[in-house]
Amino acid sequence: MRFSEGWLGEWVDHGCDRETLVHRLTMAGLEVEAVQYLGGGLDGVFVGRIEDCQAHPNADRLTLCTVDVGEGEPRSIVCGASNMGPGDRVPVAVPGTLLPNGLTVERTRLRGQVSEGMLCSATELHLGEDSEGLMILGGDAPVGSPLRDYLDLDDAVVELDLTPNRGDCLSIAGVAREVSALADRPLQAVGPEPVPPDGEARREVRLEAGADCPRYLGRVVTGIDATAETPAWLAERLRRCGIRPVSPVVDVTNYVMLELGQPLHAFDDERLTGEVTVRHARSGESLTLLDGREAELGEGTLVIADDAGAQAVAGVMGGEATGVGPETANLFLESAHFRPGAMAGRARQLGLASEAAHRFERGVDPELPRRALERATALLREVVGGAPGPVIEAENASELPDRPAIAFRPAYADARLGTGLGAEVMADYFRRLGLAVEGDGEQWAVTPPSFRFDLGREADLVEEVARLHGYDRLPAAPPAGSLKTRALPEARVGDRGLRQLLIDRGFREVITYSFVDPDRVARLDPDARPLALANPLSREQSVMRPDLFSGLLEMAAANQARQNERLRLFELGRVFPRSENGAIAEREALGGLLAGPVDPPHWAGEARDVDFFDAKGLAEALLARTGAEAARFEAGEHPALHPGQTARLRLGEEPAGWVGTLHPGLMEPLELAGSVAVLQLDLSVLRRHIAGIPAYQAVSRLPVTRRDLAIVVPEGVTAAAVSEVVAAYREAGEGTLDVMDWRIFDVYTGRGVESGQKSLGLALVLQARDQTPTDEQIEAVVSGVVERLASALGARLRS
Repeated sequence: MRFSEGWLGEWVDHGCDRETLVHRLTMAGLEVEAVQYLGGGLDGVFVGRIEDCQAHPNADRLTLCTVDVGEGEPRSIVCGASNMGPGDRVPVAVPGTLLPNGLTVERTRLRGQVSEGMLCSATELHLGEDSEGLMILGGDAPVGSPLRDYLDLDDAVVELDLTPNRGDCLSIAGVAREVSALADRPLQAVGPEPVPPDGEARREVRLEAGADCPRYLGRVVTGIDATAETPAWLAERLRRCGIRPVSPVVDVTNYVMLELGQPLHAFDDERLTGEVTVRHARSGESLTLLDGREAELGEGTLVIADDAGAQAVAGVMGGEATGVGPETANLFLESAHFRPGAMAGRARQLGLASEAAHRFERGVDPELPRRALERATALLREVVGGAPGPVIEAENASELPDRPAIAFRPAYADARLGTGLGAEVMADYFRRLGLAVEGDGEQWAVTPPSFRFDLGREADLVEEVARLHGYDRLPAAPPAGSLKTRALPEARVGDRGLRQLLIDRGFREVITYSFVDPDRVARLDPDARPLALANPLSREQSVMRPDLFSGLLEMAAANQARQNERLRLFELGRVFPRSENGAIAEREALGGLLAGPVDPPHWAGEARDVDFFDAKGLAEALLARTGAEAARFEAGEHPALHPGQTARLRLGEEPAGWVGTLHPGLMEPLELAGSVAVLQLDLSVLRRHIAGIPAYQAVSRLPVTRRDLAIVVPEGVTAAAVSEVVAAYREAGEGTLDVMDWRIFDVYTGRGVESGQKSLGLALVLQARDQTPTDEQIEAVVSGVVERLASALGARLRS
């Protein structure tokens, strides 16, 4: 929010110098981002009148101008702009002038023609942020007078960095209210008197949007001169607040918005048909906007319509068909209250950004529309003339925002702030802020004014006390108290341990957005149905991620595009999948991605690309680190993963993650190359299946014994099934030897093995508990394992 210090002074005589004003605003939570003094560097800039313009004889894009600067003899000045003509009054910098942009103006020759000065744009004079050509002054500008005097440039522009909850300060009136409260000075009587009707022209209005628009006012103004010139004082105030003057009608509506905080919109009344209706857009409805863009209006978008259809996106931008132009003779002026929730994100959804939408999204005083309409009517009569008709108001009183009283305890506020202000001082602060106070005991009922949407609970009122007192005046004593360390469960492995394991294996941690592209999610999992954001930053960040795959794959594509082929990435973060009953769950997950060669290039061996088993091995290492028990991998299907190279991780009967290689059909759409393997573990499930604290066991002094078995099993039997049977045998503790370890080291099908069967090489590592084992004891354990396998899986020893 930019405002002119001089304009503010018309609203409140605060009695502060500039430095004090800036400090007090900042300490009250309205942070001053910049202060720009306007009169600097303009000592040699005067008002000039262009007497003649001729094409430069030696340059196509230059113009040779004859300019009267009040010196008797006109000056010859070469100019590169094209928006001026004879009779225009423009700023002229004479030779020797040091402009605010650092340029020194000199008498020079340009393409053979003498140039005795410089015609200036608003940007070059630091009077505007952008400009299209020269700064054209009003026709009343006295030739030869200093530009600083004509534009009253002994002023400064203050720029505030407002937080989103302070939409009430997006106007001169709002900032003046704050300054009045801070300085305890009264507001000046700057306000519109009601403009009585000067005709019978009217247009009826109707509300059909419920609480989204509970109040709408309209007024017809006939017989205006839309070609009139915007007064210099008005145009200059707009420029100082960062808005470029456009046309007299638009300038008046922008001026009232800056002054009072109420956005307005003017329609060409002759282009409207029938009554004006505020409603929601219908399915498939579209509108050509004032900037020429075609907007597809989604259902729920609030529109201003007539009998012919939608004519404006409410609170955002008007339509081209009913826009005001130089030929406009009759206006329909609107002033309305729109619910902030109905406006939030609508402009961004349409790819637009407007000052009106910026204010409506944050909340505009519902009591302001009539006042703003009267102010705009008065200014329009002054600038473009015309006869106003009666004000037509449609209101749904039951849907207007309610301002319930807030319970407030002065003693609680003092305790929270560490102050001893007392009830009397706080009551005075609330009086200055326009808050109504009832009660004088330990608890008050405080009612906020209609323009303070941000006040809704006691903590907000405590903040108001702190702001008005000044954040810099609050006690800075450190808090007193005792700290107690909380012992974490010894069996729980924290995130740091998992991170360290991955980093030790050469992985790099990435952090990606929780907001992702719905198209990317649909490509990875068409059935995901991610949670859509009500107010997204952009379409590419409009849904919550259901998994970590989308972010990791995007990072992999970005790295591969920069010739980083060997990738080891991981992320710890929250995901938001949809459960089987349709509800959204928030879970903590760990995701990993491997791409490219397993090892860096080396002269001693050939490179091998990562595969499914590399990812599975990583998952097993992470499971071992967490101490999770009863883990098993099952063949599964995931839309993003390669069929036949996908495993579903389960802990007990709970699904706990996925491991697999990326589906070949996704490589090109995701701009990936080579081999890519991914995994995701549900840490919430892992931490529910911790085996417990590891216990010490004495190391046996007896040697271990290994027996290799060749067993034949049906082809569909998995390695996990075999491992579960052997593990069950070990847990049973049968025999005098312990099964210390087991491994499947070979798989064979073909000659000597029946069709539909396969031969597995199974290694058993055995160790006696208290004495050297005999062959009989070893054979008893081997036979016990084989019998268990035969019973559970139909296995037999290969002959």
